[in-house]
Amino acid sequence: MNAQKRFEIFARLREHTPEPTTELNWTSPFELLTAVLLSAQATDVGVNKAMARLFPVANTPEAIVELGIDGLKEHIKTIGLYNTKAENLMKTCHLLIERHAGEVPQTRAELEALPGVGRKTANVILNTAFGHSTMAVDTHIFRVANRTRIAPGKNVLEVENKLMRHVPKEFLKDAHHWLILHGRYTCVARKPRCGSCVIEDLCEYPDKTELS
Repeated sequence: MNAQKRFEIFARLREHTPEPTTELNWTSPFELLTAVLLSAQATDVGVNKAMARLFPVANTPEAIVELGIDGLKEHIKTIGLYNTKAENLMKTCHLLIERHAGEVPQTRAELEALPGVGRKTANVILNTAFGHSTMAVDTHIFRVANRTRIAPGKNVLEVENKLMRHVPKEFLKDAHHWLILHGRYTCVARKPRCGSCVIEDLCEYPDKTELS
């Protein structure tokens, strides 16, 4: 895929969704970190419901530590793998208090040193909470990048590196959200809705469908 086509793809995605963002509900970097930590193998809708119970009670590292592990589990037990996630979140809260004065750090290395935080989660926090131009490649972005041929790669890191290299600079900060939303609602896994896709004529996927 050439640079001109990539530019047009992101221009159309921007026109379709001028101000994209995460579908997780949050009002502070810590709330976002908490939601993302709990979102693995869970839907954003399910996480948002649990956070609507947790955040009015505890939405800072100090408040969650005070809540205790059993109290935390009680608030998030509707989320899959909640026992492991609660343990990781509690350990993360202790580290945030001990190392960062209760604040979420703004570097990848410091974020990835927190329990349960990998490269993808760190990229989400850096991008969405702090406005860095990062690319958090999840299953949706991996599929869209390969299917459209915007940035084909055999693994998530290869796709991330290609996207960082090939996405035009003016679109880079929001590209992560556009690609996730496109993969979640249009370029879906089993039967992509090519008939209602705003970039169908630019996409290089050979097996387009008529679905809308």
